[in-house]
Amino acid sequence: MSALKDQANEHDPFLALRYREFNFFLANKFFLTIGIQMQNVIVGWQVYEWTHDVMALGLIGLAEAIPFIVTSLFSGHVADNYNRKKIILLFTGLFVMMTAGLLFLSMHAQTVFESYGTLPIYAAVCLVGVIRGFLSAALPSILAQIVPRKAYSNAATWNSSVWHIAAVVGPAFAGLLIALGYSTAYLIDLFFIVLSFIAFLFIANRPLEAKAKTETMYESIRAGIRFVFSHQLILGALSLDLFAVLFGGAVALLPAFSDRILHMGSVELGFLRAAPAMGATLMALIIAYRPVGKKAGRSLFISVAGFGVATILFGLSESFWAAFFCLLLTGAFDNVSVVIRHTILQLSTPDHMRGRVSAVNGIFIGSSNEIGAFESGATADFMGIRRAIVFGGIMTVLVVATTARMAPKLRKLDMKDLEEPIG
Repeated sequence: MSALKDQANEHDPFLALRYREFNFFLANKFFLTIGIQMQNVIVGWQVYEWTHDVMALGLIGLAEAIPFIVTSLFSGHVADNYNRKKIILLFTGLFVMMTAGLLFLSMHAQTVFESYGTLPIYAAVCLVGVIRGFLSAALPSILAQIVPRKAYSNAATWNSSVWHIAAVVGPAFAGLLIALGYSTAYLIDLFFIVLSFIAFLFIANRPLEAKAKTETMYESIRAGIRFVFSHQLILGALSLDLFAVLFGGAVALLPAFSDRILHMGSVELGFLRAAPAMGATLMALIIAYRPVGKKAGRSLFISVAGFGVATILFGLSESFWAAFFCLLLTGAFDNVSVVIRHTILQLSTPDHMRGRVSAVNGIFIGSSNEIGAFESGATADFMGIRRAIVFGGIMTVLVVATTARMAPKLRKLDMKDLEEPIG
C-alpha cells in the first residue's frame, strides 16, 4: 500500500492506471466506444446510400437527440440513487439487443426498405438515444468510485485518450467492413459491444452513501440543474462546448462530403471519420505527460477557437489529405477542451451530485453532437455542404469570443485552484 502511495503523485502520467478496476473501466469504454462509433458510420452510410439526402443525415442526429435529452432529465437522479454498475450493465445489455436488431434488419434490408423506408433505422437510433442517456449519467459517476480524488485529472486524460483511440479504430474499421456488406459490419459491431459488457463485470458493486434526506425525483432534478447553473466554471465550460459542437458538426455531413465533394467511397469515409480521433489521441498523449494546469482557462478558449478555424479550413478543402489533416486538427484542439471540462466536473462536483451533474453535462454536450448533426444537415440542405461547414466554423469562433467575455472566472482558471469540490 505504501508503494502505491509513493508512486501516486501528480507527476505520475500512469497514476490512474495503477488502479486495477480503472483498467476494466477503460476496457469497457474502449469496446463500447468502438461499437458506438462503428454504428454511427454504418447507419450514416446506409441511410445516405438509400436516400442520397443530406437532410436524412441530419434527421439521424435529431432522432437520437430528442430521446437522449428527455431521458437525461431523470437519468441523473437514477444514477445518484441506484447501483451504478447495475444501471451500466442493464443498458449495455439493451444496446447489445438493439444492435442485434440492426443486424437482423440488414439481413432483410431490401424488404425492410421497400416496406418501411428508413423508419426502422430511425427507431433504432431513438433507442440508442435512450441508452446513451442513462450511460452518460452512470459511467462518469462511477469513475469517482473507482479512483481516488488525487487521480481524477490523470483519469480524465486516460479516459479521453482511450475514447479517442477507440474513435479512431471504430470508424476506420466500419468503413472497411461496409465494403464487405452491412450484415458483416453489424455483426462485428455487435461483438465489440458484447466485449464492453463483459469488461464491466469485473468491476465491484459499490453501494452509494446513504443520504441525509430523501428527495423526490422532481426535487432531485431541480437540485442538479440549479447546481450547474449556479457555478460559473461548470456552466461556462459546458456552454462553450455546447455551442462549439452545435455549430461545428461537420462530421455529420461526411457521407455527403465524401461522396459529392471528394468523390470517394465508404473506405475513405471511415478514415475521414477517424481523423478527429487520431488528432485527439496524439494530443492526449501530450497532455498525459504535460498536463494542463496553470492557465487552463486560456488553453480552453484557444483550443475551442482552433477547433472552429480547423472546421472552416475543412469546409474549404479540395482533396482527401487536406480534409483529413483539417479533421485531425479539430480532434487535437477538441481533446484539450474535453480534458479540461472533465477535470473541472470531477474536481468541482460532490459525489452525491455526480449523476445529476453528469446528466446535465450529457444534455449540454452529448445532445449537442446530435442536434449539431441536424443543424448541419438542415443548413447544408439550405445553403450547400461547403457553406454549411464554413458557417459552422465561423459561429464556433464567435461563441468563443462571447463566452470569454461572459465567463471571466473560466478564462482565468488555474487547475490548482480546484482543491476541494464545491459544496
